[in-house]
Amino acid sequence: MTDTTEKIRQLAPHWGVMFVVMFVVLALVESVVGRLSLLPSLLLVFVVAFGYPVVVRALGVAPPVWQRS
Repeated sequence: MTDTTEKIRQLAPHWGVMFVVMFVVLALVESVVGRLSLLPSLLLVFVVAFGYPVVVRALGVAPPVWQRS
């Protein structure tokens, strides 16, 4: 297996979970606040995208690709 294939194999489940978390967060915020415009929606997506790896590392379930050296 190539290095790239191995990285994708490790990250694919986390990408899937992150994608679902983004939709859940957007749905929850929109149910409380109401319809969001593009900019606040993008902000929430970026918060989840950059925060998810940090949380996963803190919980100790990060894939080896995300482990800090």
